[in-house]
Amino acid sequence: MSDQRPPADGDHAEGPEPRVSDVLGAALGGAARKAGLDPDEASTTQRVVWSAIGGWRGILESVLPSLAFVVLFTISPDPLILSLGVSVGLAAVFTVVRLVQKSPPSAAIGGLVAAGAAAGLALFTGRGEDNFVPGFLTNSLYGTALLISALVGWSLIGLAAGFLLGEGTAWRRDRRKKRAFFWLAIAWSALFFARLAVQLPLYFAGDVTALGTLKLIMGLPLFAPMIAVTWLVVRALYPRTEPRVDAADS
Repeated sequence: MSDQRPPADGDHAEGPEPRVSDVLGAALGGAARKAGLDPDEASTTQRVVWSAIGGWRGILESVLPSLAFVVLFTISPDPLILSLGVSVGLAAVFTVVRLVQKSPPSAAIGGLVAAGAAAGLALFTGRGEDNFVPGFLTNSLYGTALLISALVGWSLIGLAAGFLLGEGTAWRRDRRKKRAFFWLAIAWSALFFARLAVQLPLYFAGDVTALGTLKLIMGLPLFAPMIAVTWLVVRALYPRTEPRVDAADS
C-alpha cells in the first residue's frame, strides 16, 4: 500500500497545477518552520517573531558586522581594509561559534558568505559603497519574486503558509485567503523595494555612513513587524481548533 498522502481537497480543482508549485511550496513551508513559524505550537506573536529573527544571537549576527563596518569606515583614516576585515571577521567568529556549539549554522554561514562577497567586491573596486551591492541584488530579487508571485495569483506567502499548514495549494480556491496572501506578498515586496528606493540614491552619492546606517534601520526594525503582521494574518485565516472534551470525560 502506498504511503503517499492524497492531495488536499481542492488542490487540483482548477486542473493540473505545475509541480514546481508543490516543490517551491514545500521548500518555503519547511524554511518557515525552521525559522520558528510552527503552527503546531501555541506560540505568542512575540515568541514567533523572536524565533524568526533568531533571538539575541540572530540580532548580533545580523547587526554587528554591518555596524562595525559603518563605524570603522567613518572613524578610520584608512577605512576600507580595516572596516571590511573586522566585518568579515565578526561573521566568521559567529560561524565558528555555531559550529563549535553544534547549533544550526545556516544563518551564520549565510551571513559569512554575504559579508565575504560584499567585501571582495568593495576591495576589487576600492569603493566602500560597493560593500552594499549584494544587498541591493538580494532586495531586488526578493521584491521582484514576491511582486510577480502576487500578480500571477501564486503568492509566495500563500505557498509557504499552505504547505506549512497542510493545505497545499487549496487556498487558491478561497477568495478570502487568496486576497490576504496577495496583499501580504505585496507588502513584503514593498518593503524590499522601499529599501532600494531609500538606499540607492545614497549609494550613487557615495555616502557610505548614511547608507550603512539606513541599512541597519531598515533591516530588523522593519523585518520584525512584518513577520508579526504576517503571522497574525495567517493565524486569523487558519484559527487553531482545540480538541473537544466530552462532558463524560470532564
